Amino acid sequence: MVVSSLFKRRIAHGPSLYTFSFWLLCVSNFLFSASFQMMIPELPAYLTKLGGQEYVGWIIALFTLTAGISRPFSGKITDTVGRVPVMAFGSLVCFLCGFLYPYLLTVGGFLTLRLIHGFSTGTKPTATSAYVADIVPATRRGEAMGTLGLFTAMGMSLGPAIGSWVANDYSMNVMFWTSSAFALLSIGILLQMTETLPKPQPFRFRLLRLKKDEIFDRNALPPFLVLLLQSFSSGVILTVVSGLSTSLGIANKGLFFTVYTVASLVVRLVFSKSSDRYGRLPVLFISTVVLAVSMVLLIITESPFMFWVSAVFYGMSWGMNSPTVTAWTADLSDEKTRGRAMATMYIALEAGIGLGAVAAGWLLNHVRGEAGIDASFAVSGVLALVAVTYLGWLWHQHRKTRHQRMNDADEVALLDGEP
Repeated sequence: MVVSSLFKRRIAHGPSLYTFSFWLLCVSNFLFSASFQMMIPELPAYLTKLGGQEYVGWIIALFTLTAGISRPFSGKITDTVGRVPVMAFGSLVCFLCGFLYPYLLTVGGFLTLRLIHGFSTGTKPTATSAYVADIVPATRRGEAMGTLGLFTAMGMSLGPAIGSWVANDYSMNVMFWTSSAFALLSIGILLQMTETLPKPQPFRFRLLRLKKDEIFDRNALPPFLVLLLQSFSSGVILTVVSGLSTSLGIANKGLFFTVYTVASLVVRLVFSKSSDRYGRLPVLFISTVVLAVSMVLLIITESPFMFWVSAVFYGMSWGMNSPTVTAWTADLSDEKTRGRAMATMYIALEAGIGLGAVAAGWLLNHVRGEAGIDASFAVSGVLALVAVTYLGWLWHQHRKTRHQRMNDADEVALLDGEP
């Protein structure tokens, strides 16, 4: 109790960025991300045993479909009912789905549950991003998103390895229930947090009626386009990397996720303040180039060593991408509709992952041998280069506009008689 009170006191009097609520959110995010991520490496083989091999690509696609559909609703509810209730709802969905997987033993039942499970990531991250933007200074958003991302990445890193270990040493059912337990702990933490929305409203079903301007936030269009192109690779990775692991003789299918997430953690630790210091566009430009390189490395991988090198590059790219694109979205958003802006950004994430998963699943079923895997990585690399081109153009326009403003300011100063 004494240690706990001292810790709370230290946080309360420390830098405004690292409040006690911020740390609670970080731990909750760790548990949440570990909960849904721990089952990913084992699901393709599990669905195949149920007789649904041709539906492997839909494991991720269905999950991201409902996640994407729920984003506009979660954005509106986040801006009206509050951040904490939406975060708790997302963790609750993870808890229920993890508990129910062992009892739905048909292909149709499994795919239905995957569809429902997607509501978890369609709600919690939206509210989480808005919550962070509420409690940290605008000049430190990149750093805050990077720190939060450390805990999220740790969950995504340890989750797959824990899931594969539990499934191999115990059973798939125990793994599902472990996932459910992690989500339950996340809910318990969220219930201790203070709401940041100034005037939260009680939930009413009519809030689920969306107007046209409540579905998509135009301010978030640039981050939307960039993330859509980037996240296609995530859908591909989630769908095909376990098969590539097996072909290389790597028994634990979750280790790729562990390696790339550890790389992501290191990058977040070292470069968490980079986008606050140098700007969002330069950091995103570099990180997307690294993403394209990782896809090339995966295409030429023929040994476990190259496999791990590819994972490191992939993790480095997302270690810079994730916090920077989130901070960029917060910068462009209006305070009153911040939840909608975050939802728009996450729609791109879910759409990109879903499209990547479906494309990879189709290529695996229609292109012979490892050529299907290589083709999936090739498409991801091309889309990453398209994002690089777009970011380069935006960066050029930004510099051009800033230069023009400086010239205009100099002209005004001369007219006013200033030297």
